[in-house]
Parts: sequence; C-alpha cells; structure tokens
Amino acid sequence: MHPNLTAGIDVALLVFYAFVLFFIALVFYLRREDRREGYPLEDEVTGRVDTFGGALHTAAAKTFILPFGHGTVKAPAWSREPVDIAARRTDRFAGAPYEPTGNPLVDGIGPAAWVNRAKRPDLDMEGHPRIVPLTTADGFGIAREDSDLSGWPVVGADGAVAGHVSDLWIDKADRLVRYIQLSAEGGPLLAPIMMAKVDRRRRRVVIDALNAAQFAGVPRLESPSQITLYEEERVQAYFGGGYLYASADRQEPIL
Repeated sequence: MHPNLTAGIDVALLVFYAFVLFFIALVFYLRREDRREGYPLEDEVTGRVDTFGGALHTAAAKTFILPFGHGTVKAPAWSREPVDIAARRTDRFAGAPYEPTGNPLVDGIGPAAWVNRAKRPDLDMEGHPRIVPLTTADGFGIAREDSDLSGWPVVGADGAVAGHVSDLWIDKADRLVRYIQLSAEGGPLLAPIMMAKVDRRRRRVVIDALNAAQFAGVPRLESPSQITLYEEERVQAYFGGGYLYASADRQEPIL
C-alpha cells in the first residue's frame, strides 16, 4: 500500500471545487425560497401576472400551519385576491404614480395604503386577543400618577373637538396603550395612541392627523370588545392618510 493516500490528487483543489458547487447550489436555493412572498410579480403597466418561471426560478408552494386552528397558508400563492381601491394611474409608464378617485382617506393610496389582513384579532402567546378595551382587561390599569384620559376632549388639526375619550385599548402582550376610544358622531371609534399628543396641562388629547369633521369617517369595528387585523389596517391607514390628504395645503410641495 502506498503510504500517501492522496498521491496524485490535489485535495485543496477538490475542496475548492466542492465549495464553488455548494455556493452555486446555495444561491439557487436562496433565490428560489425568497420568491415565496410578493410573488408572482405583475407588470406595472398592464397588470399581467408573471409566469411561474420553472423549477430553477421558484420553489414549489409550501404549506404553513397557522397556530390556534386558523388553518393553513400556502406560499407562493398563485391566485390573486381582487384589490378594492379607488385609484387611477396618472400616466401609462412604469413607475407612474396613482391618484385617488374618491375619498383619499379610504382609497388605499399613498400614506392611506392598507393590505387585506386576516379578519380575526391579533393573538397573544396563549391564543387570546392581545388588544382589548382597558375596561374589560382584568388585572390591568393605568399607573396612579397618570390619567386614564376619561372624558378628555380630542382635538383635531383644525382645533375643533372631534369627541371625548371614553376608553383606552391596551396591548396585553406588550403592556402598553394602542388606541384611544372616542365617543363621537356615529358611535365609538378608535384612534391610534401613537398619533396622539396628550396635553396634560390643558387636559386634552390632540390628534393632528385629521380635522375634527373627518373623525366621523373613521372605519368602525364590528365588535365593541375586539379589533381584527383587517380593521387595524383600515383604522391606521385612515389616520396615516390624513397627514397628506386631510387638507389641500398638505398636498402641496414644501418648496
């Protein structure tokens, strides 16, 4: 037997070739896997859905089991849900912006954009709704040195009163306030606490995303005790859109 087991074999070169082949395979694998969300692509102008692309382009659909019995989800999903937005392109070229054709606060354009999330509440690690009214959350309360804002007026960007605080909605998992509940025209509605400024000196809450009259159009909840992921998208998009669409002067260029 020859004492040198690798006689005539360049081990370093073989290792290098093996690494190159592994790296190429890894690139193909990662590129196939990263096409699960957001695919298939669509043509910007015509809306035509891109083709599957073959085995080297896109991985086969994978089924994900959702927790707490909420079914399964497949990705990539080669079927398209209809998009209900009231908008049109300003021109026919790739990258041309859309403009709303109705109420810009709910048309799903720009800062008022939303996605069709699940029509069920966000859940904590135990499967319970994580965002609930403070008045129904046993064991939770506002710190004694702070106010629960009950009865405080909510003022819009125009300085008018849009309603009064009737409750706070808390995130039981993150231990913080997520929404302010207002008693307003048309029934209670929620406003994101992150868009509110609490004026302790004047004992009021200022939300400058909307004018007072526009609060009446905030999407309402189907249940008085829980908010779904779908409803959260609509509520936050409505207020987010107000920073551009609440008044005509906000839509003009700064310079």
